[in-house]
Amino acid sequence: MIEGKLIVFSAPSGSGKTTIVRHLLKQKELNLDFSISATSRAPREEEIDGKDYHFLSLEEFKKRIKEDQFLEWEEVYRDNFYGTLKSEVERIWANGKHVVFDIDVVGGLDIKHIYPEKTLAVFVEPPSIEELKKRLKKRQTETEDRINMRIAKASIEMATAPQFDFIIVNNDLQTALDEAYNLVKDFIQK
Repeated sequence: MIEGKLIVFSAPSGSGKTTIVRHLLKQKELNLDFSISATSRAPREEEIDGKDYHFLSLEEFKKRIKEDQFLEWEEVYRDNFYGTLKSEVERIWANGKHVVFDIDVVGGLDIKHIYPEKTLAVFVEPPSIEELKKRLKKRQTETEDRINMRIAKASIEMATAPQFDFIIVNNDLQTALDEAYNLVKDFIQK
């Protein structure tokens, strides 16, 4: 199995990292495949197991932690675990592709720490906390309390931005998409 590169996109919820990652996955010349994270939370209405996430029960998630099946994992909110199964990275590398992640900042930095030379870690920053709150409300997928919880977490996450290799400020989506494409293209050609 030839090990490819690892491209991490992390950001506060609502910053646009998922939109950027989806755009990059459509660029066939980059030879990327998406690392599907595992989570212990329940699926949202439109989410599909094995496509959006690997949905595991809390007990199953904890069992896999004990069995050292995760590259990285974190309890993001109480009893809401997220993580990257080692088998996901192995699956993508076995297909001769580079792995792209859309994960939280702690997980992203963990991967960078484990594979420092193979990882490009990119932080996607919203133009402001106020804009972030507008974006989260526009989604209409969460309660006001959940939005406020995400905003509080965003302030903490934004403080980690300097630990990443690059910061993309998503003020204009097309500019952010172009910047992300160029960063990834340059990194995988090294």
